Amino acid sequence: MNEWNVEELIAADKRFVWHPFTDMHEWCAPEHEPLVLVEGHGALLRDSRGRGYVDGNSSIWTNIHGHNHPHINAAIRRQLDRVAHTSFLGFTNPAAIELAQAIAGFFPDNALSRVFFSDDGSTGIEVALRIADQYWRLRHSRRQQFIAFQNAYHGDTAGAASLGAAAMFQIGSTRWNFPAVQVPNIKGLEALAPAEIAKTAAVVIEPLIQGAAGMRLWPAGTLRAAREWCNRTDTLLIIDEVMTGFGRTGRMFASEHEGVLPDMMVMAKGLTGGYLPLAITLISEKLFSAFDGSVSDGKALAYGHSYTGNALACAAAKASLEIFEDEHVLEALQPKIRHLNTGLADLEKLAGVKEVRQCGFIAGIEVEESPNVLRPSLAAAVCIEARRHGLLNRQCRRSHAALMHHDRSVNQSGGGSSCVDFRGLASLRYCRRERCRRNYGLINFWSVRVYFQAARRPGAP
Repeated sequence: MNEWNVEELIAADKRFVWHPFTDMHEWCAPEHEPLVLVEGHGALLRDSRGRGYVDGNSSIWTNIHGHNHPHINAAIRRQLDRVAHTSFLGFTNPAAIELAQAIAGFFPDNALSRVFFSDDGSTGIEVALRIADQYWRLRHSRRQQFIAFQNAYHGDTAGAASLGAAAMFQIGSTRWNFPAVQVPNIKGLEALAPAEIAKTAAVVIEPLIQGAAGMRLWPAGTLRAAREWCNRTDTLLIIDEVMTGFGRTGRMFASEHEGVLPDMMVMAKGLTGGYLPLAITLISEKLFSAFDGSVSDGKALAYGHSYTGNALACAAAKASLEIFEDEHVLEALQPKIRHLNTGLADLEKLAGVKEVRQCGFIAGIEVEESPNVLRPSLAAAVCIEARRHGLLNRQCRRSHAALMHHDRSVNQSGGGSSCVDFRGLASLRYCRRERCRRNYGLINFWSVRVYFQAARRPGAP
């Protein structure tokens, strides 16, 4: 018996909810039935009608160890029995202290030794920008401009959006944005005039790969070159590990690949294993030491959120770090990354595939924009390749069959590249067959890693 009144839920959603990055006119259309997700186990999700899906984009890159992991569940329950949340303004709590100590322990002493808690990747970047701006003002410097890279995405809050989101989504700038300029690459950074450098507070970069830009890989050595440029010009370096952190690139943090330590590092998304909102902005002792006074005299950071240092979220994050150690997650990733590499090499040979890019467990597939080269075909090909390595579960095999059916349906209707939207969710306007609707669901072949995730936990279905 289904415990959910699906029609009432959907009607209420369309009446009261505003979804992010969503055409709400299309969402609220009478013929559109949103997926109401109610349950998850491992790599699989279940909707309110009892249908199963592979979590193709790991719930927007947040889920690390699978849904309903018993170790994280237990840690949250233990903390819940004590207290869910207390103010971090003038108080502290053991969960936040232990997490801060554990995170700082990944880096050399005093390199990134101070932890500032916030809510998500965007606010983590916002904190870093505020710290950098105030740091230079405390030094009586006019450095107030930030440098980001073209096609970068660092979040949607006012300051973070000034680094690239405003241009990416064509929403225009606002008077709230930090002053920022975008350069195309390291050559563009090197070409900046002395007058521009003199007013630059910090460079912000996504290490190794730009995610929202379409999984665009940086040339090898880019991060190291950015660090060296910042050293020469006495400019701060902020590394955005929101997407790349916690094993996505094969190491705990992407910056490890080039041995780079920034002045600040931002991490979120996978920090709590996909359970609760939490972000960390790591700050060097050099920057922290400049804030040596009170708020009233302008020498303390006047910034914070009501849920800063939330105990439940910190307990989940600490438990996630324990899983990395107890289950040897990074070691177990390496053969799967090699399997993915082999599959992508075969995929690159398919007609219509222009380029395949891979960074650890992250992949991007560039296809020709042609009615005869359909994205579901590529999704099916990736699924077949993963199955060749014996890494697919029963649910994904059913999904593969649905993909092949959906491919045929789109071919017959003359549909093109719009059959998958930018979030990785299937757009089913070309195909109304129930089996296709049931199984195609959340398959997102742009993050190909989904097909291997189901094999990560012992006993996965």
